[in-house]
Amino acid sequence: MGTIAAHEFMAVDGVFEDPSWTFEYGFDPKMGETLGAITGSASAILLGRKTFEMFAPAWRDRTADDDPGAPFFNETTKYVVGSQQPSQEWGPSELLGAYDADRIRRLKGEVDGTIYVSGSGELVRGLLKDGLLDELHLFVYPVAMGQGAHLFGDGVDPTKLALKASDVYDNGVVHLAYGPA
Repeated sequence: MGTIAAHEFMAVDGVFEDPSWTFEYGFDPKMGETLGAITGSASAILLGRKTFEMFAPAWRDRTADDDPGAPFFNETTKYVVGSQQPSQEWGPSELLGAYDADRIRRLKGEVDGTIYVSGSGELVRGLLKDGLLDELHLFVYPVAMGQGAHLFGDGVDPTKLALKASDVYDNGVVHLAYGPA
């Protein structure tokens, strides 16, 4: 049976929308090690349709020479949650349809290893609400954006989490790894 692990880049105030603001902080090599550990046990990727469509053009032409994560993103089967077929094509992928907790439970039963989620805020909120998320990795950047979509905004059900690990990187980013409480 698989587990689901999600990672999010977010500002101190919870904004995670369009994380291009993260670029000014650089990418600490130890962050890469942490992400590599998360994706290293992954045998599938689960994304919302919007995130899939943003990631496809950013990753599909990258090689391992461009980014060591490229083979993982390009060769691993991507399961897409959404009611519409993605407008982009990208490696092996399968449309799961609209969010359905039972379908994702079945996917967890079908996949050995970790099912990796990146971005996909609506999906992550649904997974948390339905008790399907096993790990939540937040990479918190030392900036308050003041506006933008928040990972946890109004209308999100209270969710208790347990801190499993934490790291502080030289670029000021803090990694918080949570699991179910």
